Amino acid sequence: MTTVQSPPAPPTATRPRVVARTGLFAVLAANAAVVAYFFAQAGFASNALIVIGRLAGLYGALVMAFQLVLVARLPWLDRRIGMDRLTSWHRWTGFALLWTLLAHAVFISFGYADGAGVGPVTELVDLAETTEGVLRAIVALGLILVVGAVSARFARRRLAYETWHFIHLYTYVAVVLAFTHQVAVGTTFTSSSAAKTYWYGVWAVALGALVLGRLVLPLWRNTRHQFRVSAVVPESDNVVSVHVTGKDLDKLPARAGQFFLWRFLTADRWWQANPFSLSAAPDGRTLRLTVKAAGAGSAALRHVKVGTRVFAEGPYGAFTALHRTRTESLLIAGGVGVTPIRALLEDIEGHAVVVYRVAGERDAVLYDELRDLAAAKGAELHLVTGPPVPDKLAPRELARLVPDIGERDVFLCGPPPMMKAVLGSLGELGVPKRQIHFERFSLAG
Repeated sequence: MTTVQSPPAPPTATRPRVVARTGLFAVLAANAAVVAYFFAQAGFASNALIVIGRLAGLYGALVMAFQLVLVARLPWLDRRIGMDRLTSWHRWTGFALLWTLLAHAVFISFGYADGAGVGPVTELVDLAETTEGVLRAIVALGLILVVGAVSARFARRRLAYETWHFIHLYTYVAVVLAFTHQVAVGTTFTSSSAAKTYWYGVWAVALGALVLGRLVLPLWRNTRHQFRVSAVVPESDNVVSVHVTGKDLDKLPARAGQFFLWRFLTADRWWQANPFSLSAAPDGRTLRLTVKAAGAGSAALRHVKVGTRVFAEGPYGAFTALHRTRTESLLIAGGVGVTPIRALLEDIEGHAVVVYRVAGERDAVLYDELRDLAAAKGAELHLVTGPPVPDKLAPRELARLVPDIGERDVFLCGPPPMMKAVLGSLGELGVPKRQIHFERFSLAG
C-alpha cells in the first residue's frame, strides 16, 4: 500500500515579525500622543526652557517604560521579533533615554535659573534642597549615566557579562527613583487625576510585564517541569551534548531553532547562565543542547553529572519555521552553529537544502545525524570544507550549490565572520531580506 504524503503547510501569509513590530510601535506612538495631550492640558510655563525640559522628562520616562517591555522577554514578542532584535532596540532606546533625561535636567536647570537670576548649578542645588523628589531624580540620572557608560561598546567588551549585568541592575533603582520624582512634582500629573491614573497604568503594565516575563514565568515553568540532566554524550574532543528531561515536557512551548538560558545547579555553576540552542527538535520527552568548549563554563559541561538539577529560562528566539515565507528552504550552518540548523531540519516542511561549512571533516559535529535526517526527509546535504580563504560560500559558489536560492527561505547560523560573509553573498545574489532568517545571541539586563 502506498502512503500519500500531504503537501507541506503553506508559509504564514502575514509575517509575524511585521505584525509584532507594527503593533509594538503603534502602542508606543499612541502613548506618546496621550502624553502630549496631558502635557498640553496641564498648561505651559512662561519660560520656554522649562516647557522643553518638562516635555523631555515625560518622554524620557515613557522611553524608560518602553525599555522594560523590550527586556521583559514576553513569549509572544520574543518568538516573533527575537531576543537579539529586542535587545538591539533596548540598546538604542537606552541612548535615547540618556539624552532625553540629560535634556530634561539641563533645560529645567537653565530655565529656573533664568527666572531666579542665578547660575544653573546653583539653581539645581537649590531645587535638590527645597523641592520634594528632585534629589531622587538627580540620583536616578547619575545611575543611568553610569549604566550608559558601561554599556558603551568599548567598555562592554572589557567587562565580564556578570559584572556588566550587576551594574545594569541599578537601572531598576533609577526607574523607581525617577517615577516617584515625576508623580510627586510633575505638573502634568499634579494638576490632573486622569493623567496620574494613566501614568500609574503605564508603569503598572511595564513593570508587570517585566515581573511576569523575567520572574514569574521562569519560576513557574521550572517548578512545573523540574528539569534534570539525563545524559551527557561527548560528540568529539571539544563538543558535548547534554540531554535534559523533566515533567510534562510536551506542554513546554519550545520549537526547533530556539534556545534556553541554562543554569546547571552545581556548586560552581549555579550562578552562571549560558544561552545554548536546542540541537534536536523538542519531542515532548527530552531537550538536547550541544556545546563546543569555548571557555571554562562550556568546557565544564562535559563533567556535569546525570541527575543534576537544571534551571532553564526560555524557550527564546525567533529562529523558527514560524517565519517561513516560502515552501522550500536553504539551511546554512557554520561550525557549532549547526545545532539549531539540525533541529530545524527535523522540524521544517518542504524541500530543504543544507550547507554545512567547517574547516575540516573532523569538525563536522552531528554530521552523521544530519546525513541520516536529510536522507529520511529527501533533503540535499552539502559539506563544505577548507580554510576561510578562498571563501567557499561566495556568491558564485552558493549559486552553484543552490541554483534556485532566490526562491527559498534561508536560515543561517554560525560564527559572526561567516554570517557576515554569507549575508553579503545573499545580498549580491538578490535574495530578499524577508526570506533571510538569522539570530545572534544578545542578552540585556
